[in-house]
Amino acid sequence: MATLNQWVEGARPRTLPAAIAPVLVGTGAAYAMEKANPGYALLALIVALFLQIGVNYANDYSDGIRGTDEDRVGPVRLVGQGLANPGNVKLAAFGCFFVAAFVGLALVTLSNTPWLLLVGVAAILAAWFYTGGKRPYGYMGLGEVFVFVFFGLVAVLGTTYTQAHTLSPSAWAGSIGVGAIACAILVTNNLRDIPTDVEAGKHTLAVRLGDKATRTFYVLLIAVSVAAVAVCTLFHVAAAAGFVALIAAIPPVLRVMRGATGRDLVPALAGTGRYQLLYGLLLGGGLYAAHLMH
Repeated sequence: MATLNQWVEGARPRTLPAAIAPVLVGTGAAYAMEKANPGYALLALIVALFLQIGVNYANDYSDGIRGTDEDRVGPVRLVGQGLANPGNVKLAAFGCFFVAAFVGLALVTLSNTPWLLLVGVAAILAAWFYTGGKRPYGYMGLGEVFVFVFFGLVAVLGTTYTQAHTLSPSAWAGSIGVGAIACAILVTNNLRDIPTDVEAGKHTLAVRLGDKATRTFYVLLIAVSVAAVAVCTLFHVAAAAGFVALIAAIPPVLRVMRGATGRDLVPALAGTGRYQLLYGLLLGGGLYAAHLMH
């Protein structure tokens, strides 16, 4: 039986900035348009968090029953390490998806955006089939596409739209920046796992690109996130606060560029997560400040 601490570790709390940052930026964009709703922002945050945790448990289950998690570096693998019954991990994943769906239904009902229900269904299906099903797209090198679309574009723009019923250039730019960092987190994870993924026949984008090109791709993603702040600053000067977050990106970028492998990449993974959280706080805060300056 897995302990409570192991279940918490299995939820991979270090990945939660990927759920929090989009809501911060999306809400900041709504504030900049003078159309924010803190209550809807809170509901969006709950949806994002439970989707992220659900994805993590679903990946743990699917990778575990395939045997691709038997020799991994990094966080606890509940199924792969034999710590929990696979059925219970699957149940935990679907429990999280249910909470996300229930709160999401409340959000779209209150905000009168019923068409977003279809987006929510797509997000849950994408979360499950990332490593689940007979042909998981995460094993075909398409994981980054899912992460960029759902933890970048959909999460930020959905947060903004439920509050403002419209989108702004800053919302679009912010969604691209957040999505790029979310991709960078996944790229770091997959860079670390290249040796074991090759053995397991898991053809992630990192496996397909190879070590050197994957490191270059990581740096490009961080660069895109910085460019997104620059675009936001064109419309709202206070959004320049997002540039300060780059301080947190320097250590992981240097670690990746200097060729760290295996366990030595774990700090880069955590550092990229910290960068995303700080990015969300500062860019979202900057957009909020733009509303105060009106």
